[in-house]
Amino acid sequence: MATTHALAGMLLVSVTGLIAPEYLPVAVTAAAAGGIFPDLDLSANHRRTLHFPVLYSLGAAPLVVLAVLAPAAVTVAVGAFVSSAALHSVMDAFGGGLEVKPWKGTSERAVYDHYRSHWVRPRRWIRYDGAPEDVLFAAVLAAPLFVLFTGRLQMAVIVLLGSSLVYGFLRKPLVAVAEYLVATLPASVVKRIPGQFTEDLSP
Repeated sequence: MATTHALAGMLLVSVTGLIAPEYLPVAVTAAAAGGIFPDLDLSANHRRTLHFPVLYSLGAAPLVVLAVLAPAAVTVAVGAFVSSAALHSVMDAFGGGLEVKPWKGTSERAVYDHYRSHWVRPRRWIRYDGAPEDVLFAAVLAAPLFVLFTGRLQMAVIVLLGSSLVYGFLRKPLVAVAEYLVATLPASVVKRIPGQFTEDLSP
């Protein structure tokens, strides 16, 4: 889930609180945004257009060094954003594939590696976004953040975890609704929906 990625990025940069606590809010906010950012390609070529597991990682290293050597709101924010986007892109390889029904395990495309020009296969350690183990993982990530943070940051953790629970509960019913719509909407309308949302739904 995008919320799992956001929480993972927030936990990754929480070390900022030990090094430069005055920049913790900007680091955590940027990391949450960076964790969600790659999934903005959902309506395009998902897990390819904005997912760069190798390139983000290569870019994150010098940006983090820069943030440590020259700490400022902008250097910390950029370093946290790119690091979190890198973590998101790498984590996608450990989940399910790109199917509308990833619990079926029929897709061998997890995330595209632009550096090597090929799709990385899904490991399915977490079977699909919104799976029970995904929600559990989000809760595990949220627990230390809830303890470490206060105020608005703590509230953000609660909102992200709550969203994870709701999405996990609705994940499969949403596909059932999509199947109903595909079966009832005019073909001219269905053709306008990106194929990745309809390709393995029953007509």
